[in-house]
Amino acid sequence: MKTNPLIGLIGTWKGDKGTDLAPKPEEDENNPYYETLVVEAIDMEISNAEEQELTAVRYHQTVFEKETDEMSHSETGFWIWDNISDTIMCAFSIPRGVSLLAGGTYEKTTGGETTIQVSSKLDDPDWGIVQSPFMRAKAKTLAFKRELKLSGNTLSYTQETTVEIYGKIFAHSDTNSLTKV
Repeated sequence: MKTNPLIGLIGTWKGDKGTDLAPKPEEDENNPYYETLVVEAIDMEISNAEEQELTAVRYHQTVFEKETDEMSHSETGFWIWDNISDTIMCAFSIPRGVSLLAGGTYEKTTGGETTIQVSSKLDDPDWGIVQSPFMRAKAKTLAFKRELKLSGNTLSYTQETTVEIYGKIFAHSDTNSLTKV
């Protein structure tokens, strides 16, 4: 029997070692940040067309710049595990007018670490990106990938959002290490 790879994510996580490499018109910047990630179980079994068995957790991430203590990112979404195909999905929205569904895999090591990797691309028929007309015109998201590493009470991640902005293609990256509180 497969073990649900999302169970270990449930809880409240905090981290203050975040690094955000962000695009700017003149000179790109590196912004240190801290964040809170709240992951909650969804108390229901999800079945689709009697062929798909899903388990999901809901999450909300808030990110604050260390220099100003201002919120710079808010993200609400779901991590979803398809028990039958053994696929991981991440569906989320940010209040800038961007939503996406990323898909991928997970791996559990004998040492107990779980690694989850998901990605999506613009116009991909399976794992896609939807964005408002403004975002498409000014800061078009072309691709997204995220990797989580969960080991006990430590959760670290790296993610890269490829955007077309300020007349260039930019790999906007974020990394952090969080602890369950």
